Amino acid sequence: MVRSVPSPSHPRPVDPDVDLSDPDERAELRPGPWPVLGAIAVGGALGALARHGLAVTFPHEPGDFDGATLAINTSGCFLIGVLMELVATVWAGRRLVRPFLGVGVLGGYTTFSTYVVDVQQSVDAGAVDTALVFLAVSVVAALAAVAAGSALAERALRRDPPTDPGLIADPGLIADPGLIADPGLIADPGLIADVGPDLSPGLSADTHADAGGGARDCDGGGSGSGGGAR
Repeated sequence: MVRSVPSPSHPRPVDPDVDLSDPDERAELRPGPWPVLGAIAVGGALGALARHGLAVTFPHEPGDFDGATLAINTSGCFLIGVLMELVATVWAGRRLVRPFLGVGVLGGYTTFSTYVVDVQQSVDAGAVDTALVFLAVSVVAALAAVAAGSALAERALRRDPPTDPGLIADPGLIADPGLIADPGLIADPGLIADVGPDLSPGLSADTHADAGGGARDCDGGGSGSGGGAR
């Protein structure tokens, strides 16, 4: 069976079960890429502006160690590690969080091009040792920052909620002598071993006498029945 592929000049088929005039049913259709692209564009602009502001605030001469770019990439990688944990757990169902914060803001904030240009400028200025140190430290710091951010975020998300000592070790709730060992509630002679008039010998005798009379009445009734039979 050969399946036809719609050409760009022809519109793609629409699910016939979806009523396009109903907004609720239109929402079931697969959303287009424009919200994602817009989130990436806005986030990327914000991240690039933040990086440019830090680079202007902490300038350096060609051939010098670029501490600003190192701090930017290290902090950005740390935030990427934190973000990935949040996206996988807390923000799992939100479509635009990762494009906006990850690809956009942090993608525009961190920089690989400036990092490579700094290395090239240091080599051109004759500071090969500075270039090699900057090259190695940047890679190691970025990887360590991602791992640290991910580990700290995972630990924070899985941490047990704090306990309230006032609810766990409150002597008034757990070890209150008035509730656990109150003689008036647990060992009250009037409740456990009541030998009052209700259990007096006279009442017991009357009860046995009534029971004996009832038995004699039953015997008499049985005799009358026997007489009737005779």
